Amino acid sequence: MRNVIFAINITLDGCCDHTKFKGPDDEVLDHYTRLLLDDAGVLVYGRKTYQLMVPYWPDIAKSQSETKADIEFAQTFVSKKKIVFSRSLASAEDGNTRIVRTNLRDEILKLKQEPGKNILVGGVDVPSQLMELGLIDEYRFVVMPIIAGEGRRLFEGVNLPEKWQLKLVESKTFKSGCVALCYLKQ
Repeated sequence: MRNVIFAINITLDGCCDHTKFKGPDDEVLDHYTRLLLDDAGVLVYGRKTYQLMVPYWPDIAKSQSETKADIEFAQTFVSKKKIVFSRSLASAEDGNTRIVRTNLRDEILKLKQEPGKNILVGGVDVPSQLMELGLIDEYRFVVMPIIAGEGRRLFEGVNLPEKWQLKLVESKTFKSGCVALCYLKQ
């Protein structure tokens, strides 16, 4: 059975709004490229996150105009199958993307049963819903050494029936001061 992995960048004060802080450096991008290559069979997003990622990363993959780390991440991102949960998105901009308008829970449970690498979920809204449903198996956060002071906070508005204890299974500190953390649901 495939696991659902939620991965996101956050600031020290829990801000997950990427417009409020500078994006990841090359070392962090390499980290995410490895995650996509080693662990991700399919990427799952909501409309907002998808529209932040596409056409941005496909354009970098085509133009080859950024750093080596940007280009490698972009090429890996473009190669992955994507599922976008949206009621309003009319069509996808790339051939590797399928728009799903049905029940999130049912679709994720079906994906978990399929063979292949894990399901990597990004963004805020879809992961928050999956968290409330108890369907996230692994949490991967890259904590940026920034205090944003404003912006959307991670898990804002999430209502859990009980407190969950997670198990730290991996941590890595980058030269920039960013820290990658991997937690498993117990």
